[in-house]
Formats: sequence, C-alpha cells, structure tokens
Amino acid sequence: MDILQWIKHHLADRQVVALLLLLGFIVVVFLTVGRFLTPIIVSLVLAYLLEGLIQQLEKFKVPRFVAVNSVFIVFMLAFLFLLLGLAPKLYRQIGQLVQSMPRMVAAWQDRLLLLPEKYPEVFTENQVNMIVDSISTQIGRLSQNILSVSMASVLGLIEVVVYIVLVPVVVYFFLKDKDKILIYFYRFLPENIDLAGRIWKDVNHKTARFIQGKIWETLIVWGVSYVAFFLLGLQYSILLSFLVGISVIVPYVGATVSTVIVLLVAFFQWGWGAHFAYISIALLFILVLDANLLVPLLLSEIVNLHPLAIIIGILVFGGMWGIWGVFFAIPLATLINAIIRAWPSAKQLEKSG
Repeated sequence: MDILQWIKHHLADRQVVALLLLLGFIVVVFLTVGRFLTPIIVSLVLAYLLEGLIQQLEKFKVPRFVAVNSVFIVFMLAFLFLLLGLAPKLYRQIGQLVQSMPRMVAAWQDRLLLLPEKYPEVFTENQVNMIVDSISTQIGRLSQNILSVSMASVLGLIEVVVYIVLVPVVVYFFLKDKDKILIYFYRFLPENIDLAGRIWKDVNHKTARFIQGKIWETLIVWGVSYVAFFLLGLQYSILLSFLVGISVIVPYVGATVSTVIVLLVAFFQWGWGAHFAYISIALLFILVLDANLLVPLLLSEIVNLHPLAIIIGILVFGGMWGIWGVFFAIPLATLINAIIRAWPSAKQLEKSG
C-alpha cells in the first residue's frame, strides 16, 4: 500500500478524521495561545487530580457539593502551607547556597591547583589553569543568570499574584460546575467519536493513577530524605531533600542530577570522611528504596513504556513546554502509545469499508 492509498483508506474512516481534527485543535491551541492560558491549564490539571478524591468520597454516598467543598478546603490548606510555610524556607536556603558558592568554588580551585604536584605525569600547570579559568567563567555566567532571574522574578510579581489568586478560584469552579462545563463542550464534538473515547478511557485511567502515584512517590522520597539529611546534619537539608523529592518526576536524569548536587554539598561541608560516607549511604538507600519498593508499589503496570521512549519524551516535551512538559512527558508518551495501539489497521479499515 503506497502513501496515497494509506491516506485514502484512513481518511475514509470518520472516527479517524474526528480524532485527527480533535488532536489538531488541541495542538494548535497549545502552540498559539497556550502561554496565555497557563493559569487555566494549571487549574485544569489540579482540578483533574482533585476530582479523583471527590469521586472516592462519592463512592461512600457523600453528596458532591459536600465532597467538592471538603476536598477544596484540604487543597487550600496544603496550598497555603506550601506558599507561606515551605516557599520562604526554600527561598532562604537557595540564597544561602548561592552566597556560599564562591567559597565552594575557591575550595575546588585550591584542590585542583595541587594536582600537578601530586600527579605530574597526568596533569600540567597549564591544563589546571585552563580548568580553573573555565570554572571561574562559568561561575560568573551563573551569577549573572541568577541576577537576571531575580530581576525577572521582581518584574513577574504581578503574574505570581495572579496565579495565587486566580488558580484556586478557577479550580473551585472547575470542580463545582464540572458537569455543566462538560455538557457545554460536548456540543462542539462530532457524534461518532468512539475511537477518541476508547483512547481517552485508556489514557485517563493510566494518567490519573500515574500522577497520583508520582505525587505520593515525591512526598515519601522528600520526607525520608529530609529526615536523613536533618539527622546527619547536612546543610540546606530542606532545599536538598526537596530537590531529591522532585527529582523522581524526571526518571533517570533527575536522580543523577540530585545525587551529584547533594554529594557536592556534603563534600564541601565535610570533605572526605565519615559524614560524607554516611550521606552517600543514606542517599543510596533512598534511591534503592524508590526504585525497588515505591515505583513497583505505586506505579507498577500503569505505564508500559520502554526507557528509551521515556527519555525521548522527556527531551521532546520538556523542550517544548519546559517543566510542565517534563512532568507530563510520560502521560503524553502514554497518549501517543494509546493512539498507535488504537489506530485502525488496514484490515480493520477494509472490513469497515
């Protein structure tokens, strides 16, 4: 079957055409006005997550109005804790870490300058000087980037306030008027969308369980990391444990980056010694716990994707939509996989024709 025949066969199926139009419309909206609709998209994602809790309450015969308001109150308490309790501490420790970076870099430079004396057959003074100059240049650029980010944060203060005020309000209306909103949008959909319905049913089930599992995985890894770092006396324990917690969102890459950062901070605090070994063992235990207990327990059989497909998804969607693309890389890859599996084959099209 050549390309023209393939297109003719598939475009003859109304369900395929309806699915292509629906997907095309969603992609166009995201690429054109997605940046302006970010608060709405964030609210929609949060409402989608909270809807699962509401449905659990409804199974116990709790009226939807009571369930919506109860879940929303819990959501607002968690939101205020993150905003007023956690965010200031994270911001403070980020500032402390940035201020201590020159001292850390100076310590590294001192150690690098000793390499020609210890290993003259491997390192020369010119090589070490080039490395030191390169590090100094990169630190200077990093400082400029941090300054520019700080200025951008000040300039974007109004946008942050809009998020803080608007998102909870929109989330509440999404939950409260869910049925009315769905009925309104169903009016614009074609009647025969069985193919899209099958794909959505598959993706919806897996995505909901995946996101809920990732949230629990993040909270558990974050909590265990904070307890371990705090008891061992590691500096910036709140910030570093938070970093280890959110690193589980990005498979493979996140764990590597967070491990390097934690070990670098531990090395600068204690150098080679018992405390550094304890931190290394604790971090190894957390990573093993996550990979061999939490992931199989919380995420088993939710997403059946090859690791290479996950990495490609992270690179592609992360490059397109930043942190949101990274977070939803696996659900989006699952959507593509579901479309491929549900896509009618040539034999099915011939039978239907």
